[in-house]
Order: sequence, then C-alpha cells, then structure tokens
Amino acid sequence: MLPMPTLTSKQDLMAILEDRGCRPTRPRRDLVSVIESRGESFSAEEVSASAPHVGRATVYRPIKLLLEAGVLCKLALPNGTPKYTLARAEHHHHTICVQCGTVSDFRDATIERLLQTIGSDIGGDIIGHRIEFYITCQNCQGQATA
Repeated sequence: MLPMPTLTSKQDLMAILEDRGCRPTRPRRDLVSVIESRGESFSAEEVSASAPHVGRATVYRPIKLLLEAGVLCKLALPNGTPKYTLARAEHHHHTICVQCGTVSDFRDATIERLLQTIGSDIGGDIIGHRIEFYITCQNCQGQATA
C-alpha cells in the first residue's frame, strides 16, 4: 500500500495519479487543474461540466484514485449526493450546511480524545471513521432571520 501523501499543489495531485498508474495526459492535467481550482466542495458532475472535453471515465477514475490516496474526502449530502473536498489537513472532520451545501473542515481535541478512548475499548484497530455534522451555517441562519 502506498503511503498517505501530503497535498501541496496540483503537481502533487498529478504525481499521485501517476504513482497509481495514470499517464499524465492533457485531459488528466486539465481535470487536476479543475479540482485544484475548486475552493469548496464539488461533485464529479461539476468537475465534468467544468471540463466538457474530458470524458466521464477520465473524471471518475482519477477521483477514485485520489480518494484511495487520501487527498480527497468524500461526503454524502443529506439528499445522498456525493461531494468531494481536497484534504488539506491530515486528520479532520466536516460540517455540511443542509441548506446551501457549504462544506467546512474542523478539528476538535474533545473528539480526538473520544476516538482514542473508543479505540482502546473496542479490542481492535480502528482503520477509519467518518464524523460529519449537518448544520445550518451562519450565512443561512442570517438569511432566515432577515
């Protein structure tokens, strides 16, 4: 198994794909540019729409490989739609606004201590977990009161 990379640039994304057997074709480089330019969460369909000259398989396979590499996070919106974010921090969790779909990363020491406690009580090694809080963000709360 390949080590978890630290994401710093789109060249790193392309290098990760190359390490997983993808040739650095023009469509893949364009796809990496679209993903890297996304400041917030995105769906595969949004990436595909931003690069209409890139085939659907060229969109989905690299996303899958980047998920496996740990540089993308996959989130499920309340309606079940998958969204992705770049994993810019090693270990983190997410909040997802149920109204506008804004995704934010967060870290919390209390949750980390709880995970350590649970890990010692389980009797096995935790190899992964997912913690997502579905919220109404401050922006949407402000719009509701206006």
